[in-house]
Amino acid sequence: MNRRFNVAGTCIPEKHFMADTSDKIDRIIRLVEQDSYFVINRARQYGKTTTLMLLWRRLKDQYIVINTSFEGMGSEAFRTEDTFVRRICARFARGLRMSGYQEAQAEVWNTSRQEESLDTLKERIITFCAQADREVLLFIDEVDKSTDNQMFLNFLGLLRELYLERAFGTITFKSVILAGIYDIKNLKIKYRPDEEKKYNSPWNVAVDFPIDMRLSLPEISSMLRAYREERDISFETEELAEEIYRYTGGYPFLVSLLCLWLDERLPEILELPEYWTKEGIRAAVREILKGTNTLFDDVVKNIENNDGFKRLVEGILLEGRQIPYKLSNPEINLGVTFGIIAENEGICKISNILFETYIYDHLIAGKLMEQQMLPMPRSRFVTKTGDLDMDGILLGFRDFMKTEYRRSDDAFIEKQGRVLFLAFLKPIINGTGHYVVEPETRDSTRMDIVVFYRKREYILELKVWHGPKRFSEGLAQLSEYMESRGQEQGWLLTFCFNDGREKIQEKYTGKLKGEDGIMIYSVVV
Repeated sequence: MNRRFNVAGTCIPEKHFMADTSDKIDRIIRLVEQDSYFVINRARQYGKTTTLMLLWRRLKDQYIVINTSFEGMGSEAFRTEDTFVRRICARFARGLRMSGYQEAQAEVWNTSRQEESLDTLKERIITFCAQADREVLLFIDEVDKSTDNQMFLNFLGLLRELYLERAFGTITFKSVILAGIYDIKNLKIKYRPDEEKKYNSPWNVAVDFPIDMRLSLPEISSMLRAYREERDISFETEELAEEIYRYTGGYPFLVSLLCLWLDERLPEILELPEYWTKEGIRAAVREILKGTNTLFDDVVKNIENNDGFKRLVEGILLEGRQIPYKLSNPEINLGVTFGIIAENEGICKISNILFETYIYDHLIAGKLMEQQMLPMPRSRFVTKTGDLDMDGILLGFRDFMKTEYRRSDDAFIEKQGRVLFLAFLKPIINGTGHYVVEPETRDSTRMDIVVFYRKREYILELKVWHGPKRFSEGLAQLSEYMESRGQEQGWLLTFCFNDGREKIQEKYTGKLKGEDGIMIYSVVV
């Protein structure tokens, strides 16, 4: 059977194209060999379950591996110690069956005769590990399904107790790996029902998990090479890996989703000369952003359900605020946990362009409804050749602002102007094009936008007026950015809050290195 790209559940090497993450697996195995207990805590659809499966494959012949999950345990399992211990023993037994330990399962994990408790579970673990012919590892996936449950916290406390007793000769698990979204080391626990929850984690014996789970450029390239060889087609592997990484930031689900669109879905809806090209990737991005998926749904839900986090995201995207990356800040920590926030030179950023653009689109939709903005007809801003009339778009936006926001205060426009422009632009390009905001150029005074429409790129810079010198610097910055993207035409939209806005020149020409020249069209609002 031909392999395919997978975006649903565990990736299996025999069935799916996968990145070569053997270096990551080697580093995790070194933690196991050091007898470490740790948590693989990463955002949803980040490859945690697949990583546990790959670890199980690598380690099951050297160790006895109990590989299990709290998925589907249900609240009933946590009602009493007896019920919980019976369920967990059954899951341990099932995990052992996958490794061929039928006899050990029958002898040690049989709970049919006596009242069970955490004490009896502890004795079963010690007995099994002492009788085993090899050291024992415990993997538990989806642990955060039960993090709000006291019985689960007590179970973690039991594992911690066993870990500490190793120093006194107790034989127990060599290594325990828990996998989930949240960092269990920071869970609160209460020891008696009448106590308030306190930061006294039952899992403070765990070491940090320092391994970057994003897919790197070499890892993405390895997956593309495997695909190219198996399908016997030709494309520039490293170049496309860079473009895929540019949009996804190495988020494993998004990498596979983009590849799945190029391989299966795009050919069904679009006719292109070739699909494994930069143009194909941009077309796939456009189609992905039109729809939704479980991960995008989670992103929006996490933003809308947390007011503080929503203000953080809006500050980064809409206001260009440079927010220091400090995990001690609960909103930033939450964003990192969700996989939405990342760090760039000590400053918070949205972790990838796909998330960023989807969030922009979500905020724009809200702005359209909130401000009762009517979308502009596309035909007004498309030329006879099918290209965008970007001059006309900027002039149309200026007229719109004069008409609709002439009585608004400057603080409102400075804060909301960018999202208002994107809300004006989005319906014009929707369905045929898409845009990205360059994170490296976004700050409180400057934001570069690249619009992809059909086969053309349109580079725009949005600035706030801070005098002639800063304006000239903006022109130079835009020229440099145009040069880096091989474009000879660019557009500058300036928000100006003084009376001299009509005197600002609107067309500029210049020279690029080795080029005939450039033209920047400037519009002032």
